[in-house]
Amino acid sequence: MMNRRQTLSLLGAAALAAPLAAAVPALAQTAPAQTGPIRVGEINSYTGLPAFTIPYRQGWQLAVEQVNAKGGLLGGRKLEVISRDDAGKPDDAVRVAQELLSNEKVELLAGTYFSHIGLAVADFAARNKIPFVAAEPLTDAITWSKGNRYTFRLRPSTYMQASMLVEEAAKLPAKRWATVSPNYEYGQSAVTWFKQLLKEKRPDVEFVAEQWPAQGKLEAGPTVQALAASSPDAIFNVTFGADLAKLVREGEGRGLFKNRSVVSLLTGEPEYLDPMKDEAPEGWIVTGYPQEQIDTPEHKAFRDAYTARFKEAPRQGSVVGYATLTAIAAAVEKAGSTDPEKLVEALSGLSISSPFGPVVFRASDHQATMGAYVGTTTVKDGRGAMKDWRYADGAAYLPSDEAVRALRPAN
Repeated sequence: MMNRRQTLSLLGAAALAAPLAAAVPALAQTAPAQTGPIRVGEINSYTGLPAFTIPYRQGWQLAVEQVNAKGGLLGGRKLEVISRDDAGKPDDAVRVAQELLSNEKVELLAGTYFSHIGLAVADFAARNKIPFVAAEPLTDAITWSKGNRYTFRLRPSTYMQASMLVEEAAKLPAKRWATVSPNYEYGQSAVTWFKQLLKEKRPDVEFVAEQWPAQGKLEAGPTVQALAASSPDAIFNVTFGADLAKLVREGEGRGLFKNRSVVSLLTGEPEYLDPMKDEAPEGWIVTGYPQEQIDTPEHKAFRDAYTARFKEAPRQGSVVGYATLTAIAAAVEKAGSTDPEKLVEALSGLSISSPFGPVVFRASDHQATMGAYVGTTTVKDGRGAMKDWRYADGAAYLPSDEAVRALRPAN
């Protein structure tokens, strides 16, 4: 559990420093040394979603250790993370954000998983004028309709990932579609964009059914029955975690997926494939993370360092946590200061190297260009895996700066 202060100011082994040297090439010690650590307040749903958030925590731990092994930031100040659990509740997230700012004197905020919680912390950041690097929440509102000067988002949004999947969905012969999605901001946004973008490419499609189970409370039998009753040609799935496993098991048992295409957000991530083992679905078109198959130099350096440190392979959350703190370290060095306004300016347009390759935080909407892997699911050696995958660069799935201006409120 993450209900107590967690402090990281440890010197990592010298061998762990190499990947960050590539990730943040400009860690020049240009600012005069100052006393005291640079403190980041980190908030996430550790007790509510450990399958993702524990690897995520290990990812940011690795990044912090690498930064400090290289001598810290701004001429020798250690990077320190003070972490809190939000219990999966927006009110709790805002409460701990206030405590981190008032009592712990943090200089930035980071983290969050669920979209509604990310939006609550983003609003807090704007009101208190403190930079917030949203690691995981995928709703487009966080950078568009409710975007603000102080909030930046790392992962590809629902719009971006829906666009990636629509490229593949539009090639299918399917005309009748059904959707199943958790009934909160993330799921609502994902379905809205998938429907709009697919209709733009395929005006002949129609959506014949929608199922909206409460997050974490999917009743698999009635949901599968309702989807089957609509006789769709294909299904768009947005459920994840335990809900996904229940949907797959019940759907396979009742023949829901037989002779039907399934397009599914996040399902190819190890956090969600691994628990299903040999019950993982075959042939679904998904976004995910085929970590054992990616052999780029930047990913290999990250995977080797992560595996050496934690004695297990990285997951999607590991990459997100690592890249989040990598970006914060790079922003501090670029700003030459922990002044919040200077940090905001540094984050705007910031370029880093991540395990997935180059990533830029766009100045127009504060959305990072991190991409995702798109492929199909299969079962290999008794567990779920991805095959026939490609990396979809996030920069190719974002609207223009001009279009964003119409989506985003003026600061």
